[in-house]
This record gives sequence, C-alpha cells and structure tokens, in this order.
Amino acid sequence: MNTSTIDRYSLKQYTRLMISFFGCLLVLMLFQYGVLYYKGVLDTIFSTSLLKAIIHQIGFTAITGIIMVFPFNFWENLRSKYGFNLVFVLLSFILIIEAMLTGYYCTTLVPLGSDLLGYSYSDMKITIANSGGFMISVYLLIGIVFLISLFLGLYRVTSKFYHRISRMYPFTIVLFSLFVASLFTDGKPINQNKTQYLAVNLYNSSTEDNSYTSTEEYPLVKKPEIENVLGEYFELKDEKPNIVFIMVEGLGRDFVGEGAEYGGFTPYLDSLSTKSLYWENFLSNTGRTFGVLPSLLGSLPFGKSGFMELDEFPNKLTLFSVLKNNGYHTSFYQGTNSSFDKVDRFLKSENVDFVLDKSGFGVNYEQQAEDAAGSSWGYPDKELFKKSISLPREDNQPRLEVYMTISTHEPFIPPNQDLYEKKVEEKLSKGGFDSRVEKVIEKNDNVFATLLYTDDAIKWFMNAYKSQPNYNNTIFIITGDHRLIPIPQRNNISRFHVPLIMYSPMLKATRKMSSVSSHFDVTPSILALLDNSYELKMPKKVAWMGGALDMETSFRSIKNIPLMRNKNELKEYISGEKLFTDGDIMQLDENMNISSAFGGGSVEETLERFKSVNHYVTTENKIIPDSLAIFTIQKEKFTDTETVWLNSVYDGKDSDKGYFKARELAWNKKWDKALLLCRYNLSEAPSHIDTKILMGRVYSWKGQHTKAAEILNECINLNPNYIDSYAALFDVYFWSDQLKKGLELIEMVEANSSSANEIADKISRARNLARNAGINIHTTVIKESDKKLASTE
Repeated sequence: MNTSTIDRYSLKQYTRLMISFFGCLLVLMLFQYGVLYYKGVLDTIFSTSLLKAIIHQIGFTAITGIIMVFPFNFWENLRSKYGFNLVFVLLSFILIIEAMLTGYYCTTLVPLGSDLLGYSYSDMKITIANSGGFMISVYLLIGIVFLISLFLGLYRVTSKFYHRISRMYPFTIVLFSLFVASLFTDGKPINQNKTQYLAVNLYNSSTEDNSYTSTEEYPLVKKPEIENVLGEYFELKDEKPNIVFIMVEGLGRDFVGEGAEYGGFTPYLDSLSTKSLYWENFLSNTGRTFGVLPSLLGSLPFGKSGFMELDEFPNKLTLFSVLKNNGYHTSFYQGTNSSFDKVDRFLKSENVDFVLDKSGFGVNYEQQAEDAAGSSWGYPDKELFKKSISLPREDNQPRLEVYMTISTHEPFIPPNQDLYEKKVEEKLSKGGFDSRVEKVIEKNDNVFATLLYTDDAIKWFMNAYKSQPNYNNTIFIITGDHRLIPIPQRNNISRFHVPLIMYSPMLKATRKMSSVSSHFDVTPSILALLDNSYELKMPKKVAWMGGALDMETSFRSIKNIPLMRNKNELKEYISGEKLFTDGDIMQLDENMNISSAFGGGSVEETLERFKSVNHYVTTENKIIPDSLAIFTIQKEKFTDTETVWLNSVYDGKDSDKGYFKARELAWNKKWDKALLLCRYNLSEAPSHIDTKILMGRVYSWKGQHTKAAEILNECINLNPNYIDSYAALFDVYFWSDQLKKGLELIEMVEANSSSANEIADKISRARNLARNAGINIHTTVIKESDKKLASTE
C-alpha cells in the first residue's frame, strides 16, 4: 500500500527509515575506504578493518534508532507524518555531518574530534578558503544532493523486502542488542563512525576533570640548571652569535635524512644534515602548526586548546624575551597572515622588534598562485627569504631571527609547479621505491613537488645569508612544525616525528643523534650554551617544559614528553620507551615504530597529572611569578562599563566583524564608541590593519590630525603595499593643510604600492594643491622616502 494513503506512520516506516540510513552510512564508509586505497594509504579495501567498520556503523544506527524512536512516536501520535518528517530531517542532517567528517578524515587522515573547540570561525574560514574552499563547497553540494537522493531511493526500495524484517519484533530490543554488540568490537578512527567519534570526544573534553590538588603554587618553577650539552661542538666567538630558526611547514622525518620512507625530495636538507648536529628521532610537541612557537621558542605548556588560544597569556619566559633582554634584535618572518593561530598576539606579548607577514612584502614580490577558489595563503618560501635578505641588518647587534614557511601546506601550488612535478617524475622513473610508496608519490605528486621547491628555497636562503653581517657567527636551527598531514602515516607517533638540524660555520664536529628529544628541549639547550660562554642576564628560575637535548648517538628514550595531537586533544604521552595513545600502551623502538606493550599503566597516570598541572598553570597565571617575568603581560584595560558595552555589540570571535561594527559606529559619528571597539579588536588581533587604519581616520575626523598621521604612518611601515593606508593619510594631510607631506606621500605610494592607480583622484588632488601653493615638485623625495621606509623595516 502507498504510504501517502496512511493516516499515521508506524514502526514499519520507521524501520525502513533506519535501514535506509544505515545503507547511506555504508556507502560513505565504502567511499572512505576507496579514497584511502586510491591514495595508497590502504593495501586493500576489503579487510578485517572494513568488517569492523560495518559493525560500528550498525551500532551507530542502532543507538540513533533507539534515541529517535521516542520523538517519532510522540509527534506521530500528535499529528500524522510529523514524527516521520522530523526523523527524516534529523537523519539527513546526521548524514550530511558524517559526509563532511568523512571527507575531512580522507584529507587529513585524522578524525575531527574535540579539537573543533580550539579553532575560531575565522581560522576555519581561512583554512577552508586556502585549501580550495570553492571546490570544497561545490563537491559538498553535489555530495549532499547525492546523499539525500540515495536516502530517499533506499527508503522506497525497502518497501519490497520489509516483510522479511517485520518479524524482528520488538524492534527497539533488536536495536539495543546491536548497539551493545558494537561496544565490544575494537574500534580505531578508520573504522569508527565519525559523527559518534566527534560527539564522544566533545563530551569527554567538556567533562574532563583537570582539577589541581597540589599545594605547590608554581609547580613548573625550578632553577635553570640545564647541562650545556652543545658547548663542546661549537667554537664560539667573543661576540654573542646570531640565532636563526627555520620552522618548515609539514617537514616530517619521513621525508628527510638517511632511511626516510619518502626520501629523495629534500636533497639539500639531506646533505646539510650530514654537516650538522642532527637529531633523527626528534619530536614536535604538537601535531599542527598552532603549537610550534610556544614549544620551540618558549618550552611552554599547552593550555586546553594550545597556548596561543588562551584568553589571557600568563607570565612566561621565551627565547624571544630572554635574548631581547640581553641585547638581541628579535624578528619574525612569515609569508601568510600573522593573525592566523593568533601568532601576532603571541609576538606582541614578547615585544618582538620586527614582524614581517603577508601584509608587508610590497610590489616586488609575487604571491603564491591562487587555487581554484581564487585564494592564496600568501607569499611562497623563496619570496619570504628574498624579502628577508633585502632588509638591513646591524653589524654590531646579535640577532634572533625566526622564520615560518608556508609553501608545503594545502593546496601545494609551488612556483614553477610543472618543473618540480617533472623532477618528481624523473625521481620515480629511476626506481628505488617500493610499490606502496611509489603509489603514494604518484597520487600526491604536487605535494612532493612542493617539498622539492621548499628544499631549493632553503638552499637559496642559506647561500644568500652568507652575505649578511656576521654570517660566520650564526647558528641555524631547522625543524618541522609537524609532519605533512595528507601523506599516509605509519602510526600515531609519525605526525610528531620531525628532524632537527643545527648547522653553523662555528661547528667543530658533526654528530647524528638517534636518541629522542623534542621541541621543548631546544630553548633550554640554546640558553645553556650561551649562558656558559657569555655574561647573560638569565632568570634566577625558569619553568621550561623540557631540558637538555639528548646527545646520545644510539637509540634511547628517557624523557617524559606530552604530545598534543590537535587543539583540545592531549591524547599522547611518551614516558621513556612507552607511548600512551588513544587509551593503549605502546612500545617505541629505534625506528620510531610502535607495538603493543605489557605494563606501563603509570604512563596514563603521568599524563593525567600533567593535564591537571597544564590546566592550572595556564588558567591561573601560575607558570612563573611576576618577579621572574621579563615582559609582564600588559593587556589593554577596559572598565566594567566598557566591557559590558563591548560584549553587547561584539562577541570577540571574528576580528573582521569587530572591524565592520566599529566602521558602522564611525560612520554614524559615534567616534568614541568606534575607537573603543577598535582598541578592543586590536587587543585580540594586533595585526588587523583595517582596524588600525580606521582608528587613524576616526582621530582625524575628531580633529586630532597629528595622532591620526602617526597611526597611519605606522600602518604604512608595517605594510607598504596596502593602498588604504595611503588613501587615509592623503585625506589627513589634505584636511590639515600639510601640502608638502601630501606631495612626499605621492612619491612614496608610487614607489611602494602596486595599487596607486586606485587612489588616482587623491594623488591628483595632492599634486594640484602643492602646485597651486607654489611647492616645488621634484623627484628626489622618492629616494628619501625609500630610505625612511627601509630604516623602519
């Protein structure tokens, strides 16, 4: 009988809905296994893992059916078809979520869990946009249409064989039995339902007990008694050395050095590792980029979602602050937006002297090619290095320079892509790879082409740096922030397994270490090296998470190392040679492979203790006391009245929204309110240049032209290419009758911005006013402007 003629839907139709729902989950599961097989991650589709996946999908269908049967009956009894339609919509929504999570897993090879809580909307928007956002949207729309059509189609098909199922009464008991059965089936991320995995992780994370029970107020504080393990390898000079860090996006150990699984695509780094101090079994403390700066440069705890995500930074010590306090010039360079992952906020808290990001390159540098969506992360690695080398450096001041590369990140579009992909083909044609690795390389040729490009860029930089002041008194430290995500990983430790290369013209001997150390150990070891040879102003006590780098050449693992997989996911912990991961105790071997281990239950207890300390010190400002801090945190202060008003107009989560709201207030001549919101926005996102320009405009509208010009000149110094800064400053000079400065600005904008034509009317106005006032228009100003601009950079 046609269901449209039934007054009220019954358990029969509900059962058919659940069967159709399971059918869709089965299709998504087969899609996942097919994609992973195509990418070379899996050796076969049909396996024991697939069987377990089917069982887990049955279990998820069962628990979903149990939960939804009650609203189905309630609404169906209330009014015909209401319960059916409600459940259909809810199941469709779950299928869409499962499809999106499955797609995410196929791309990252890691399921989305509680780390979802650690990312802001703006960060996710930027990531999606620069990873092919438009195409993702198109594929998602097609997938949704297909999925819902499949759901409806399966529902119609089930009417032909429902009589075989109708005997399974009572249905709820059957569902419950299936769910209970699935609980006894061992599950891993690959064969678990992704929606259930996300829900369970979010629940566990939000209900986790991290209460701190010790009476010790500052549990991390200790004397800086770090052994100087590096001293015997360096012939240090009388002057303090320059320290240069290169943090390479996605540079996992699987791609670098002798015995690399995907070796041959970083030939320069492979060669450099043999001329350096080289740690082959080194670990990043986080599985994504968000944690590399605090871990590598600060040896800092994580906080709940990563140190950078803390609402207020606690007092801390980092290599930036300690070396700046000892006369170093500190700088940070990257080709993308420094606001991503709140890098700008962290750097500001450390009073870093100079920051270069995407906004500060100017017209002479070419951005990374746009993806299908028309988005670009920013400037590729060689452009980053070229820009850095072009900037002036003092001969008589030591430097701490930190670089963060970006090219080896989705969407993997290096300059001269065809050339580098041809090189990948040439390497494959020479053989030497086993069939599985060869298949992975063929399917990801753009990724390996980008590795070759970045390796070339680093080679160019290292050669170009020889022309910089005091090159012979420089220590270079190269490491990865984590392992490349899209390439299949051997095990749960692989994403943290990165190389550490320490090279210097002052090296007396090379050495390869096979012992295990981590990013936590770098800052303490560098400071121990410097403090042993120079009269440094060192803190009397420190709170480093790490200690001295392990210099043992043979394999050993003697440290306690927490590992944060994603934001909000602290699930791995190494204690000696034992690894706690996803509830299992594993044994670590000399090849960084893992296998099941007996005993070691104390590792989980150690992790739980660490979690409580980690939560306590970061939320209660108990890393170090004020007396030990070099730069105490000077957060923008707001009165209670101001805070209430700010919270009423802006939630603080998206700096773009904060800017637009401030602009709206300014247009309505609510200038004091606009300035207040601008201050708040910049306290959370210091690099948001549009907000800063708006502040300049508002001060000018209030008649405070000197203050306005000061702010806008700062914007130009930070980003000489951004045309809006010049447009606003032209108006300030016009309103304040500073005709000569307006004329100088013409030459500056034409020299530094590729978009000068966009404000041709303002340029023409400034030129005509100067001419009418009898001010001589000459061509020497441009040279002076260039000098001023260069000095500020």
